[in-house]
Amino acid sequence: MSKKKTTPSCGGGCCNRPYSSHITEGPERAASRAMLHAVGFDRGDFAKAQVGIASTWSMVTPCNMHIDVLARETCGAVDQAGGKGVIFNTITISDGISMGTDGMHYSLVSREVIADSIETVVGCQMFDGLVAIGGCDKNMPGCMLAIARLNRPAIFVYGGTILPGKHKGKDVDIVSVFEAVGAHARGDIDDAELKKIEEVSIPGPGSCGGMYTANTMASAIEALGMSLPGSSSQAAISEDKAADCRAAGEAVLKLIEKNITPKDILTKKAFENAIAMVCALGGSTNAVLHLIAMAWTAGVKIGLDDFTRVGKKVPVLADLKPSGTYVMAELVKIGGVQPLMKMMLEKGLLHGDCLTVTGKTLAENLKKVKPYPKGQQVIRGFDNPIKPESHLVILRGNLAPEGAVAKISGKEGLFFEGKAKVFASEESALKAILDGSIKKGHVIVIRFEGPVGGPGMREMLSPTSAVMGKGLGKDVALITDGRFSGGSHGFVVGHITPEAAIGGPLAIVKNGDKISIDAEKAELTLHISKKEMKERMAKVKRPKAKVKRGVLAKYASTVTTASEGAVTDKNL
Repeated sequence: MSKKKTTPSCGGGCCNRPYSSHITEGPERAASRAMLHAVGFDRGDFAKAQVGIASTWSMVTPCNMHIDVLARETCGAVDQAGGKGVIFNTITISDGISMGTDGMHYSLVSREVIADSIETVVGCQMFDGLVAIGGCDKNMPGCMLAIARLNRPAIFVYGGTILPGKHKGKDVDIVSVFEAVGAHARGDIDDAELKKIEEVSIPGPGSCGGMYTANTMASAIEALGMSLPGSSSQAAISEDKAADCRAAGEAVLKLIEKNITPKDILTKKAFENAIAMVCALGGSTNAVLHLIAMAWTAGVKIGLDDFTRVGKKVPVLADLKPSGTYVMAELVKIGGVQPLMKMMLEKGLLHGDCLTVTGKTLAENLKKVKPYPKGQQVIRGFDNPIKPESHLVILRGNLAPEGAVAKISGKEGLFFEGKAKVFASEESALKAILDGSIKKGHVIVIRFEGPVGGPGMREMLSPTSAVMGKGLGKDVALITDGRFSGGSHGFVVGHITPEAAIGGPLAIVKNGDKISIDAEKAELTLHISKKEMKERMAKVKRPKAKVKRGVLAKYASTVTTASEGAVTDKNL
């Protein structure tokens, strides 16, 4: 992937329009200008830098239902600052709605569709810059993949976090509902209380309210330097978020003027900053998948071992859901992630010399940031961490020779050993959990849910939440070649590679086999002899494709393994 920058091919006056000048200059472009007149351009607009505003607005999900308003704020700011903004849409899907159904097969696939669609529009329309506004799990890394591919001046804006609901005086969110399903199955709550939790947990617009995937990725992207300071820690419905959108509209024009492009920002050290931020926040396992994909797209070598290397230095400091106490809105109240970043910079855990979309370095951005207020309990000090090292543990062993990702908060312990209960799908595992078939000491094995086998690598929030709701969080482990929601917690291991559908060792596990998860040795082990292992592996046959037409079939035929970020353009 070349880092060569596009320079104007036209005469003077086009320095800020290296792309759009190709469709606005000269008599031969009269037809292009005619089309642009129809969508609101006047004669003077043809001399302005054109900025695409990628809006992920949709009424599909509360995460994105307000983003049309945010896109108009950005577009107005671009126009006010002397550019010409053009809003266009891409898709979004809802993990929270489709979780535990066949619909979830499309979740990770949507990341690629979003990246492809933004790249297609910006590339075709010859925009000089891009502001992408995302608000849900997959459209955020999808926006970033497109930004990295295009490599023209760009800023990512986070749509913002939802405010929490309230039930019996406690903050509740989408994970509260999933866990209530398990509690209902156990008989701890009745139908009426389940209904009440369901009704109050999602009070309005914004992304899911814990340190789940959306808030994790927003924080990581800010640490990367691709969002303006503070963008990741604002409520969806707030003046701060509207101001963030306006500031992005102004800032992207400055990036165009200075010809600062994403690959100037997306360096190895910037990705190390993002990994460190995810570790300190106790963030989602999905960040591993997405950051590896984003780095590869930007031409930067980041792999599973980088998460281990960085994670050994970075403690978990944030007491945030799902494993902790507080919701994202509480972090917003005390100043967001900026004071945490300054704490980490002062400890030498961030690279302060990395360039950001402000045109300044990370250290320069943080210079005037004030510390957290005294007495707050959301972010701990280095002398009292939640966990002294990262919660993200990269496991290897005879069950995961190419790696797997465990989320070990420390509350579950550091070692688990039990007997396998094997399932070929999420649905069959969930049924067994809810009907009481899963007992203390079981290791739930869910296979054929990887990128190819799913296809689409579904998230296992329904089964992990059911385990917690049934009160088995410390007594049962769950391993899979699928993914986990950022809301999942407990003794869980995902992203097992190679996946079962392409002949990975997970395919040979039988009911009753002993499996151990050792977070200290970073090993995932199937306890059978080497001879038995070899004999079983020799009998593995790749299953027939579940889908033969359409987007899922295309995805399964091109996607890489989870350890490589599950990208779809690497093997072309």
